[in-house]
Amino acid sequence: MSSFLRPLAYRHRWIYDLVTAVSSLSVGGVERLRGLGLEALGPHLSPDAAVLDLCCGSGEAAAPWLEAGYRVTGLDISPRALALAAQRHPAMTRVEGLAEDPPLADASFAAIQLSVALHEFPRTDREAVLRSCLRLLQPGGWLVVVDLHPAGPWLRLPQQLFCALFETDTATAMLEDDLPAQLKQLGFSAVNQELLAGQALQRITATRSADSTPS
Repeated sequence: MSSFLRPLAYRHRWIYDLVTAVSSLSVGGVERLRGLGLEALGPHLSPDAAVLDLCCGSGEAAAPWLEAGYRVTGLDISPRALALAAQRHPAMTRVEGLAEDPPLADASFAAIQLSVALHEFPRTDREAVLRSCLRLLQPGGWLVVVDLHPAGPWLRLPQQLFCALFETDTATAMLEDDLPAQLKQLGFSAVNQELLAGQALQRITATRSADSTPS
């Protein structure tokens, strides 16, 4: 469940943009937030690598990858969001589909980004999304997840308020879980977690090892 503010934020773009701007201040602003995935994985990738932005929405987090010259595909379940992405980021290949079961070929991507999206899924669906990432990555390919993490003492109350106003119980559930451990259990390797924004945000990178076989 979520409060009445959540649907309002998605219906009225200015509310969504304001919430994003305020919540990103502790990490250095909106542009820094949207660039966290590229910042982490850029050194591991060739300049024209194929990148998937999973749950891309209107493509804002894909923009830094496009500007850097990567071949970006964005997948989202919302036709409305993809239509907006087509206007804002025409260079991005757009695919409509479920993140739990993407209509994309195995081992298609050198990198996959999940930017502040994984917390939207219930636990069982979240696992399906991560299994899809493992399937879609090339051997040696990289995953980057940027999402919520239990905040430290200074930001704990603001985070709780934010989740109560704008998030659902799936976000609360993810705050209770050990995401790096889950990635390792699913078969990812080289899992590395960084805590940002007073520990309220986590950036996790992981790779599909060359000898791993997605289940």
